[in-house]
Amino acid sequence: MPNLKVIARTGVGTDSVDLVEATALKIPVVITPGSNTNAVAEGAIAHALHLVKRLAPLTRIIREGGWSARESIAVGDLEGATIGIVGFGRIGRRVAHLAESFGMNVLAYDPFAEIAAESRVESLDELLERSDVITLHVPLTEQTHHLINQQSVQKIKPGAILVNCGRGALIDLDVVHEALISGRIAGLGLDVFDPEPPEHHAIFDLENVVLTPHVMGLSVQATRQTFIDAAQGVRDVLNGKTARATAN
Repeated sequence: MPNLKVIARTGVGTDSVDLVEATALKIPVVITPGSNTNAVAEGAIAHALHLVKRLAPLTRIIREGGWSARESIAVGDLEGATIGIVGFGRIGRRVAHLAESFGMNVLAYDPFAEIAAESRVESLDELLERSDVITLHVPLTEQTHHLINQQSVQKIKPGAILVNCGRGALIDLDVVHEALISGRIAGLGLDVFDPEPPEHHAIFDLENVVLTPHVMGLSVQATRQTFIDAAQGVRDVLNGKTARATAN
């Protein structure tokens, strides 16, 4: 493609782009940070609410005519619970803001971000041990691949809920499946998978799992803004200007 001048990604993930080769060929890779920040943050909170409020089993008993079974399903609260945010960039910070509005206590782990002293934890293990809800908002790198694995799952506070709206490969699904079966993890929310679309996994059949097909960042408002930002980045490059945000 000798006439290729610019590549634009709607979002910030560049897993599907050869950044090394694009950089070598001096082809800017435009990204759109911030355009779907609130949408993804709302999605993470929505997953947590779905699981804490036990919407799936409560829906089931209504459909099955089992009203009297409602007392057997404990409905939880976000107020007073602790949310642990792994990755404190734009989305992580927005999640913290939304969580605080629910009266949650916020912990955050990110070696590269500025975090208020009252929320900062010094290790992932500490965050896992103290959090009732854990939400992942880090990019996929060699260091973060299977961040939630056999070792880290053992650190998770028993009965915690795990939400992943980051990248599918941040968690080892087989390990998390075992933790859900044992009760170590009380619920799992997934908006991302590895690969996408995913093959069926036994974890998908569990009632304490909520699944969405990588759409939490694709709300109507966010999608519109993302494509506007991507188009503007392409226009800037083709007009000899510097795009607002590039990955290389």
